Amino acid sequence: MPSSSAYRERVIQHSAQQEPSTAPALALLPTIVPALLVGIAASLVLLGVEAAAEQLEHLLWRDLPDAIGVGRYSVLWMCTVLFATAVAVGLVVWKAPGHAGPDPATTGLDAPVLPPVVLPGLVLATGLMLAGGPSLGPENPVIAVNVSLAVRLGTRAFPGAPEKGWVALAEAATIGALFGTPVAAALIISEALAGQRIKGQLWDSLFAPLLAAAAGAITVTLVAQPVFDLGLPPFGHPGWTDLLAAVTVALAGALLGMGAVYAFPHVHAAFRRLRHPMLMLPAGGLVLGGLAALGGHLTLFKGLDEMTELGHDPGGWSAGEFAVMAVVKVAAMLVAASCGFRGGRIFPAVFAGTALGLCAHALVPEVHVAVGVAAAVLGMLLAITRQGWLSLFVAAVLVTSPGVITLLVLASLPAWLLVTGRPQMQLGPDGRAVR
Repeated sequence: MPSSSAYRERVIQHSAQQEPSTAPALALLPTIVPALLVGIAASLVLLGVEAAAEQLEHLLWRDLPDAIGVGRYSVLWMCTVLFATAVAVGLVVWKAPGHAGPDPATTGLDAPVLPPVVLPGLVLATGLMLAGGPSLGPENPVIAVNVSLAVRLGTRAFPGAPEKGWVALAEAATIGALFGTPVAAALIISEALAGQRIKGQLWDSLFAPLLAAAAGAITVTLVAQPVFDLGLPPFGHPGWTDLLAAVTVALAGALLGMGAVYAFPHVHAAFRRLRHPMLMLPAGGLVLGGLAALGGHLTLFKGLDEMTELGHDPGGWSAGEFAVMAVVKVAAMLVAASCGFRGGRIFPAVFAGTALGLCAHALVPEVHVAVGVAAAVLGMLLAITRQGWLSLFVAAVLVTSPGVITLLVLASLPAWLLVTGRPQMQLGPDGRAVR
């Protein structure tokens, strides 16, 4: 997941529009209804895309192979479905109005406001990707869809409201829906506002986006009941060896993530030489099929359900198998993001971190499994997203052990020194990495 510099600018501009008054509550009250509407609508868009993708996924990976007598996750079937998915997405990118949005390698949390004609193609390409197995998540394209719809409909329904405000609401709402909690959105917004001069109180600026995020989160929770806890053995009180383990594993996660970051412009440039989506995407599908054959079916898809399977049986694979899954997942994410699949990098990065943390535990049993997983996820996300608070939040949520939090905060500091100021996993229009 790339940087959020444009998102930061939007939040700052939105907060600057909240003029201080003698009665700030009166200025905030009119934002309640729009925030609630955007939060509910954004979560329903996410749920709709994921529900449709899930039905297609069942058809592709359960009903069809069972009907023709092929193993659901045999090498032949994985390669076939990934290639067919790449061809289908390539057709959408080629023929759909607006070509399913901009090059996904150049987008992230700072979602552009797209013309309405582009959105159906972007939704279709995203749904096909989610169902077909490439290693990307729904976050980037769904944020772009929700931002575009919020700006389009919001400025019509409330002509006096600024466009930047609708962008901030839609992005916060989608982030809240993605993680099933408004905390992630609040942390990202707070990080965006850090060091900026804000008119009035911080919570005045957070009020409407946080409400939108809460509405999105509660809607998803009521409908889908998402679970991020991996069910790992609880961790007690930290010791010095735990701190050493957390720092070491977090650095290993950051190094693995930075490997993908540095390779990103080169892999992207290699696919761009093919020039046409009906060449770039099918070529990427073939590479993804080979990676799936190497890493197994758990390295497919965005990775949320698959990392839960890993967490429920941390002793079910060897250290070498965990290491292969971590490296293959990073490589699959890199290829999928480079060849033109529409999707985000947060969830695949979390899976890779989970596998790396379980590898550390398998190699050195003295590394508590919860510490290893949380620290590796932290390092991976710091490298891929450059969002410190989001990385800490996701790493802590996965293990739900309060004793790990102090270790994560301390481990984040050397990992941050490793990634800060270096290229990010986002490209500019010229194909060079954003810094």
